Amino acid sequence: MLITLIQNAQEGEVLIDGESVEKSLSIIELISSGGVAGQVIIAILFLLLVVATYIYFERLFAIKAASKVDANFMNQIKDFVSNGKIDSAQVLCAQVNSPVSRLIGKGITRIGKPLADINTAIENAGRLEIYGLEKNVSILATISGAAPMIGFLGTVIGMILAIFELANSGGTIEMDVLAGGLYTAMTTTVAGLIVGIIGYIAYNHLVVKTDKVVYQMEANSLEFLDHLNEPT
Repeated sequence: MLITLIQNAQEGEVLIDGESVEKSLSIIELISSGGVAGQVIIAILFLLLVVATYIYFERLFAIKAASKVDANFMNQIKDFVSNGKIDSAQVLCAQVNSPVSRLIGKGITRIGKPLADINTAIENAGRLEIYGLEKNVSILATISGAAPMIGFLGTVIGMILAIFELANSGGTIEMDVLAGGLYTAMTTTVAGLIVGIIGYIAYNHLVVKTDKVVYQMEANSLEFLDHLNEPT
């Protein structure tokens, strides 16, 4: 009989008057069973999840737009520069309006000065472009680290509540009251880890995407500088 009861409990069932009754617990019921402290922490974690999701997709679309460069762009720039059509090259850069075109446009405005000055101007402009690409991405890193800690805070609060109820039970343990603290402890931990994992993955994905755009800017800048350095 005891073995059967244990087996049924493991399967999410209990025996009532000899009949097997399946028990289930929805996510809403699980959160509501955690008490006010658990609900507040879950609400904070949900807010962090919304913020992380918004930043991820906003930055993802911005980075994808920044990575789109016409394959013929540099060929046109080199033709204009070789033929002395500096104004046409600047107009083309303004029309394309991408990080690569803005870097090349900055270099074009320095044509006639030493190559080192042109390189410095492009590097300074590149730093500003990278800063723009990485806008708010650091918040994702913060969320990925803070969310699990907030979840663990809920765990500590839940265990304190459970121990408090045990200490004041007077020798009689009410499982319903004790379960509230345990629900708080477990649900906040799970929620914090989920938000932290999502934030961590989103952050690293954006870092990889940003690095690709940075490499693209560097490659086009070097191509532009090499063209200026070619003997005429």
